[in-house]
Amino acid sequence: MDSKSSVTLGIIIGLSLMISTVIGGYSFYKVRSLDNTLGVTGSTTRAVKSDLVKWQSGFSRIVTLDNLKSGYAQMAKDKQIVDKFFKDNGIDDKDITVSAVQMNQNYNYNQNSEPTQYTLIQNIQVQSADIDKITALAKNIQALIDAGVIFSTQSVDYYYTKLPDLRVQLLGDAIKDAKARAEQIAGASGKKVGSLKSAASGVVQVLQPNSTDVSDYGSYDTQTIDKEVMVTVKATFVLN
Repeated sequence: MDSKSSVTLGIIIGLSLMISTVIGGYSFYKVRSLDNTLGVTGSTTRAVKSDLVKWQSGFSRIVTLDNLKSGYAQMAKDKQIVDKFFKDNGIDDKDITVSAVQMNQNYNYNQNSEPTQYTLIQNIQVQSADIDKITALAKNIQALIDAGVIFSTQSVDYYYTKLPDLRVQLLGDAIKDAKARAEQIAGASGKKVGSLKSAASGVVQVLQPNSTDVSDYGSYDTQTIDKEVMVTVKATFVLN
């Protein structure tokens, strides 16, 4: 290799080392910049009272094919009694949804020669903002039983319809909680919390009062009138 080639090779190697040093220094700076943040999770809860109730119920009759016609006629009479019961107790027609009569075959476990039986059932849903009235009525259906109607309550579920608006309010409180936690952590290391860099809200949890039964996918308790709504947020702050 002649002297000219040696000089050229030396220049190339020198430039390569300089470029590598610059790139390495830039990468180090970026990593340190990314490390100059603090991520925390904040949360907040708010006590609310349900403002909507859904009462699922129904009445039924057991029939055979031979008395199917009379069974449907009896279901029609039962419905008249149920309609009067709701009217007498001040339930508005617009709050009531009645399904068509369904017929389900009953399985014969004894495998004997008795006629095949069928259950006729008609489901009813009452949806109302009058929580107290519907709750009390669902517990007091004795008048229907006394009238010969085979009536049963399937479920009484309670909901809070203003949840979307409340969630927006709670997100702000959750971020404040996250910042307070970040300040406690940063203070221990002699740093101060700067601006909010990013924030991501978690799922909403609608829980029974004093419950810790949270879920990664969110939970929604429908069994209690009084509830607690919890919102979490993952926030990242710049450290000064």
